[in-house]
Amino acid sequence: MLGPVIIVVVLLVLIPVGFLMSTSIAAAVMGYLLKDNAERLNADSELLDTNW
Repeated sequence: MLGPVIIVVVLLVLIPVGFLMSTSIAAAVMGYLLKDNAERLNADSELLDTNW
């Protein structure tokens, strides 16, 4: 009876949580890279002063 319980826990808890954590890390990396790229391409823009 322990085997099916472990499988259900893995399918319902560990896989979704791991997926959400990995996508949030990927989103953070992409956001950093895109912001850095935009700042380099538009170095003379006055709108960069409004960025955080």
